[in-house]
Amino acid sequence: MAEAKAQVQQPTIDLVQYHVEDGVAYLTLNDPPANTYTHEMMKTLDARILDARMDDNVQVIVITGNGEKFFCAGANINMLANVTPTFKYYFCLHANETLSRLEQTPKLVIAAINGHCVGGGLEVAMAADIRIARRNAGKMGLPEVSLGVLPGTGGTQRLLRIVGKSKAIELMATGELFDFERGAELGIINQIIDAETGEQFKEAVSTYARQFTLPNRAAGAVGRIKRSVQTGAEISFESALALERELQQQLFQSEDAREGMAAYVEKRKPIFKGK
Repeated sequence: MAEAKAQVQQPTIDLVQYHVEDGVAYLTLNDPPANTYTHEMMKTLDARILDARMDDNVQVIVITGNGEKFFCAGANINMLANVTPTFKYYFCLHANETLSRLEQTPKLVIAAINGHCVGGGLEVAMAADIRIARRNAGKMGLPEVSLGVLPGTGGTQRLLRIVGKSKAIELMATGELFDFERGAELGIINQIIDAETGEQFKEAVSTYARQFTLPNRAAGAVGRIKRSVQTGAEISFESALALERELQQQLFQSEDAREGMAAYVEKRKPIFKGK
């Protein structure tokens, strides 16, 4: 009888690498070379966002891509070409829910754009609060029109809110790809960092992110600033002012607010504890 061949088990790829250091959770999209996302990656990203949200040791979230060529090139087209229209709909629905969860988490989210950031990759980045890019590392844009579709993971709505209606329509209708300097001019990119290597870029982003963590900054205040802006932008002005007052009242009751005011009066640097 022929001897049965041993079954070789393929190693499982961690599609979204996750680690926490100095109050910062790092979420790395990990499907090189282009870090395109499948439904499996988006489910993993969703779980990692919840991990960071629920972890009291995390005050800032940084999302980036593996390698030096791509932040993310968007949805995996090979996957989309082989599934039903119904699956595509639910895939986009879940991706929308995931990015909304990232956007609504009351902790600062930074997109560290280490390479090309196009299509769904830019949609992921636009769900972050702050976008930092490595100079000359790639292009960005929403070229979905060339595939006969639109940016379906929040791209039409988030780009509109960043650059305005007319410019958003132009950028998406042409499918234009542009460099990070142009992205900064449009208000999509907050900062561009000069870095000779990907590792230097990561270190610079880490230094930037840590300024928003304890004890340097009152992370609770940062989170509520985010919550006030994100929610306030979608409701009436009077309702937004009411929300702002309620969030301020929460902060007034915190130890960190008392510490911040005491430090100001005593002319010293505050030491925040996240309480």
